Amino acid sequence: MTGVSVIIPALDAARCLPRCLEAVRAADAVIVVDGGSRDGTVEIARQLGATVVEAARGRGTQLKAGSETALTEWLLFLHADTVLEPSWRADFEAFASDPGNERRAAVFTFALDDGSAQARRLEAIVRWRGRVLGLPYGDQGLLISRVFYDELGGYAALVIMEDVDLVRRIGRARLTVLPSRALTSAERWRREGWTRRSARNLACLGLYFAGVPVRVIQRMYGA
Repeated sequence: MTGVSVIIPALDAARCLPRCLEAVRAADAVIVVDGGSRDGTVEIARQLGATVVEAARGRGTQLKAGSETALTEWLLFLHADTVLEPSWRADFEAFASDPGNERRAAVFTFALDDGSAQARRLEAIVRWRGRVLGLPYGDQGLLISRVFYDELGGYAALVIMEDVDLVRRIGRARLTVLPSRALTSAERWRREGWTRRSARNLACLGLYFAGVPVRVIQRMYGA
């Protein structure tokens, strides 16, 4: 089947999932992979036309399960608290129509649903991180062909750092940032503090690159 499947890992995401699903109605298939929600996430997903897959809790495990269900030639992995701009479908079609992109991947432009100066600074940091380090946020989504995804071995069954693990295998030279925005909830930063949350994210990334076991980083991150 040609086209794109949007794969969304979810856990107690009833509050944010409707907006996420509404934004991807132009997808050829939408798969919500639930990790044991107790708040109506599954019912909402089904009511809004998504296919629901049950999987063990853990974003890497859930993303992997969703990819195994998808039947399309392209896969778009997306967080449940991220809302894509309507132009995402045109960006996908332009990217996928180029045969040279079959073994490349793309993410969307990171944006936060917050009007503060702190949010603009974080967006600038994320742009730099993606451009210079080739390490976009998982909040930016990941668009990749089934062929390339399978060749890379797909997502590892990790509770955290599953996005970093995969984009490192993709490599900066094979990663493109698409112009449509992926509008992400800033609730975590507002709740925990902009500096504190960002510093913790950076510390977790540093520990991962230092070879610290993911289960240790998970406790620090609070996943």
